[in-house]
Amino acid sequence: MKSAVALFLTLLFSVYVQAQAQPFAEWVEALRAEALKLGISESTLAALDDLEAPLERVLELDSSQPEYVQTFTRYLSLRITPAQISRGRSLLQQHAVLLKQVQQRYGMQPHYLVSFWAIESNYGRETGGFSVLQALATLAYDPRRADRFRAELLIALEIIDRGHITASQMSGSWAGAMGQLQFMPSIFLRYAVDGDGDGRIDIWNSLPDIFHSTANFMSQSGWRGDERWGREILLPDGFDFSLSGTQARKSLQEWSDLGLLQVSGSALPIAEMQASVVLPSGANGPAFLTYANFRTTRVYNPPIFYALTVGHLADRLVGGPGIQRMLESERALSIDDVRELQERLNASGYESGRPDGRVGRQTRSAIRGFQRSMNLPMDGFASHQLLQALRD
Repeated sequence: MKSAVALFLTLLFSVYVQAQAQPFAEWVEALRAEALKLGISESTLAALDDLEAPLERVLELDSSQPEYVQTFTRYLSLRITPAQISRGRSLLQQHAVLLKQVQQRYGMQPHYLVSFWAIESNYGRETGGFSVLQALATLAYDPRRADRFRAELLIALEIIDRGHITASQMSGSWAGAMGQLQFMPSIFLRYAVDGDGDGRIDIWNSLPDIFHSTANFMSQSGWRGDERWGREILLPDGFDFSLSGTQARKSLQEWSDLGLLQVSGSALPIAEMQASVVLPSGANGPAFLTYANFRTTRVYNPPIFYALTVGHLADRLVGGPGIQRMLESERALSIDDVRELQERLNASGYESGRPDGRVGRQTRSAIRGFQRSMNLPMDGFASHQLLQALRD
């Protein structure tokens, strides 16, 4: 028997299909006509004949939200394990020659490249089992973000037309991200590289193509091959937590003058770099000083947790220690908790925007305003303690 949630999603999907102004078959034909005008061959467009009705599963994944907001402790523990570190070190040695060649060309250090590989697809083991054309067609037919995914679908057809991959072999995630480093078609078209020189780009199976493409993407996005991503730090007593967050940047000398130390207790190394203090678990959790490569990692995937995890795993692959001040446990806020927090902030005169259960920049700014009024550490962090303070 289906759960209530499953029944609701099935009903939602049925209503969604009925609400479309244009039947799916007609929509596909209009897409075919547009693609022909763009120069895509009829032989490639024959793949559109195999498209089925929009996939219910893709729409479920696109619209669903987790019941709880995942904590940094939980996020990191799922992605960095002893087995993952051990395998990454082994692969660094196994592919050392290729990775060195890539580093010499693009300046991206091997341990960072392997870390991206681990986080994106578990070293190529988990690349997604959806037809990219079918997934993108489903999302392009959905009116919410039709233009974005229609453009990605047309580019995917162009990639097939250029002979890089066949339609049947073009597999990926439910959102259309492809290959072992999960490129969207638009990223593939702009940055993918034929690393093995066979005349086509295969980010599904060819490690030279996979590594060259990823390093090229990061290099062109600002990656600095002579710098690290950041480091765990110790904050001084009385630190002004309003200075934390990715929007606030200071030089290493300025941070050092404010009393920040390496987690070992030694002074910060001084270089001509702009850095931000990031607190993924709030004022009571670990603190990180993040540099330009952290910001470039967020070009690949924007979430703070993602960029911290890529950087930390890269450190572990070359013998770095675990996070020293990691919280043993964190209690996650539910989506409803965050929505209540936003509603209470708004009602108290701290504008957090429309209550949507998501902690974004405006909500963090509102939290800081409330924290200032209560003489609390202004870390902008949404927690159960903060919610309880708003309830009192």
